[in-house]
Amino acid sequence: MVPSQSSYYLLTPKLHNSRESLTIATLQKEPATLASRQADGLPLARLAAQTAEAMRGKDTVVLDMTASTPIVDYFVITTATSARQMKSMAAEINAKLKAEGSRRLGVEGEDSTQWLLMDFGDVVLHVFSPEARALYDLENLWAEAPRVDWQPAGSVRAVPVDSDAERI
Repeated sequence: MVPSQSSYYLLTPKLHNSRESLTIATLQKEPATLASRQADGLPLARLAAQTAEAMRGKDTVVLDMTASTPIVDYFVITTATSARQMKSMAAEINAKLKAEGSRRLGVEGEDSTQWLLMDFGDVVLHVFSPEARALYDLENLWAEAPRVDWQPAGSVRAVPVDSDAERI
């Protein structure tokens, strides 16, 4: 049997004449379409970004990674101005996503003051210090990934004003 990318192989024990043997069952899986991957993780990515912003995260962005990598669907990137803010922001986002049924699969940098990463499967949260964000520059590294509008409908977001621009 030739394995395909759309198959899982399941080893199941089978009792045969008082001896245990393994049988192989093939389970076909539905290939995930780009649209289904985007729809699955988008509400969680938006919730994470909105929570980061509510906790005073700076320059929060959501990158749609579905066309770039099969490993993750969305990056949520934000900046914290202190280690305490970084930890409390990550804890609040973890609590909100957990309440929505998403389980944290991994965390890196819990003791770091520079970069904290939380993996929720479809969504990966990056909370940086300003210096680490400039150093790693994930937005530039993944420049082909489209930015997602994560703001709630009807919200107004402050935009910096160019001091040389004409004022109305």
